[in-house]
Amino acid sequence: MPGGIRRIVLDVLKPHTPRLTDLALMLSRDARVIGVNLSVKEVDANTESITITLEGDNLQFDSIKEILEAAGAVVHSIDQVVAGKRFVEEVTLHPENS
Repeated sequence: MPGGIRRIVLDVLKPHTPRLTDLALMLSRDARVIGVNLSVKEVDANTESITITLEGDNLQFDSIKEILEAAGAVVHSIDQVVAGKRFVEEVTLHPENS
């Protein structure tokens, strides 16, 4: 039965090499990873700021971090974590109009 950490969203700074396609493949080779999404937020002369979303069963942050570090990337923050038997999506509450 699935469980543990099911989704993790990371804010990451990486050099231009490896390319996003190569980094996505590196992350997807982790046996616990079912899917990977990489999105570019900013690009400068030497680096790219990206958001990485990983989904799977019982994701292990330490092994994901090792893959990223081997690629020369640095995790700035963990922006979202979903754990448990099912996904619980974030609910946006709208303040009442005064």
